[in-house]
Amino acid sequence: MTEKNELELLAPMLTRMAEALERIAPSYQFPDNLEDAQGYIWEAQLRKLQKIEEIERLPLSCLEGIEQQKQQLLENSRAFAKGLRANNALLWGARGTGKSSLLKAVHGALLSEGLDCAIVEVQREDIQDLPYIMQVLKQSNRRFILFCDDLAFEEADSSYKSLKAVLEGGLSGRPDNIVFYATSNRRHLMPRQMIDNERGSAINPSEAIEEKISLSDRFGLWIGFHSVDQETYLTMIETYVAFYKLPVELEQVKSEALTWCIGRGHRSGRTAYQFIIHLAGKLGITLKPNND
Repeated sequence: MTEKNELELLAPMLTRMAEALERIAPSYQFPDNLEDAQGYIWEAQLRKLQKIEEIERLPLSCLEGIEQQKQQLLENSRAFAKGLRANNALLWGARGTGKSSLLKAVHGALLSEGLDCAIVEVQREDIQDLPYIMQVLKQSNRRFILFCDDLAFEEADSSYKSLKAVLEGGLSGRPDNIVFYATSNRRHLMPRQMIDNERGSAINPSEAIEEKISLSDRFGLWIGFHSVDQETYLTMIETYVAFYKLPVELEQVKSEALTWCIGRGHRSGRTAYQFIIHLAGKLGITLKPNND
């Protein structure tokens, strides 16, 4: 059999192998235009970046009890939106204290100042796709805040190692038009017992612990959130009532709001907002987050 005949016989097989590889390999879909939406969500199952034309959020003025956190994140984000160097930010602390709400509110404040940047949300379980997303985003002239909500890692999860390089950008460095923000209930993104286990079982405990917590060190800006006292909680209620122009008697509403949070066993911005949703429902009023 001649060499030509052998190639002719192999050709169909090679074609089938190439087609199979194309089906197996992930196909990423990105919008042709990354300039005209406020935000995007990475849909991993569809391998697609989905546009969000308008992000649902509250204005900064409605977020009470986190004045220092507002200032820190706004200053960092404003510098980034202006084309300056900015830190990756980790917003950590108690549940329902306004971490993700603050991020969206700060983004809205930047847009109101005429500073154009977009939020790109990636789910925690899809962080392995970050390198591909960043490769596309860095080709744009626009600036992007990559955002991961409720970022945390469990004991058997080793994917935190791959995130370290993403945050710093490896040898090439993090693209200038991308910053990474994450929220978490854990300061070091891992459960306390996971770090304690390393201390008890490792040959060199200090080195093992450093390996576990070094991921959080990749965030240059740490912003802590904490549970609020009763006075701050009631201020939140008063602010929401005024913002939505709810036709209620304020002192009566505050009394009901205290009963509501006692039933929940927790005072926070989320608890306050959930009470306002409940109150608006009783009044037959539809809340509009972007209402002026």
